[in-house]
Amino acid sequence: MIVRATRREVLRFGSAAASVGLLAAPAIAQSWPNKPIKIICGYPAGGLTDIFARAYGEGIAQMTGQPVYVENKAGASGAIAAEQVKSATPDGHTLMWTISTTMIMNKVLFKKLPYDPDKDFVLISWMDAGHLPLIVNAKLPVKNLAELDAYARANKTSLGTYGAGSYSHVAVEALNRHFKLTMEAVHYRGEAPMWQDVSSGAVQGGSGSVAAASGVLQSGNGRPIAVPTKTRMKKLPDVATFWEQGVTDRAFQVQGWIGLVGPAGMPKEIVQKLSDMMVEIGKTERIQKILTTFGIDNAARDHVFFEKIVAEEGPIWIELVKGLNLEPQ
Repeated sequence: MIVRATRREVLRFGSAAASVGLLAAPAIAQSWPNKPIKIICGYPAGGLTDIFARAYGEGIAQMTGQPVYVENKAGASGAIAAEQVKSATPDGHTLMWTISTTMIMNKVLFKKLPYDPDKDFVLISWMDAGHLPLIVNAKLPVKNLAELDAYARANKTSLGTYGAGSYSHVAVEALNRHFKLTMEAVHYRGEAPMWQDVSSGAVQGGSGSVAAASGVLQSGNGRPIAVPTKTRMKKLPDVATFWEQGVTDRAFQVQGWIGLVGPAGMPKEIVQKLSDMMVEIGKTERIQKILTTFGIDNAARDHVFFEKIVAEEGPIWIELVKGLNLEPQ
């Protein structure tokens, strides 16, 4: 995909860039970009990571006047894309859109990675991947976590996950640990088949994105009973958080994310310039519509916030995934 900017858009967004101090950068940043920008997306076309890459990529094109190419390099939980980007010239013309799995959890899920998540990249912008509510089949007599606890003690209960080692897998084990249950984690290849089985009752529930679960929710076949993190979702304001329901495990406080990164060695001025652009683009109508559709409450944040989140929550994610006792691939 190539995203191009019109002359009018370049002028309009150029003014916005100036307003946040982008034009005051040293010469090394002022000359960037001087050729098309390539964004490598580590996940398939059509998913949230890809949608963000293309929408924000269009904004970058509008603000810089340079075409932006989005190229999908899916596979190995983002490792294929990461290996390619780490070797790119660190001049700000090759970037990667990826997720927390690639940058954090893969350290545990793979015996050996073709990249070093901590040393091979510079963090540019953090994007909220959205709350991942726990949704049960509507026929279950379950409207909250206490009722799920009671149900699971009396009945064989299975909860779907969209992959071994994923957040939804962590959530099942955290619930078992908190309530001292033995609910089974049933692993699927992605959310779509998982939600199909939640809808039919083949599994009693699962955790995942509101957008992917829209079919099961709109049909009335699914009922959301808990939302992770300490704040309720704007899209599901009546659904209490795990925290509010007394489940204070760290698994339900950490935040999954999508991130824009570049190869290590990128000039700090370019990182800052891109970081500021992302925050501005996050305020646009197009991005706000995407956030509403996917039930996401926050737009892009800057590199300082990104670095803080990785430093604070990265070790927690590592501990949670290690607790699953998975055999590294």
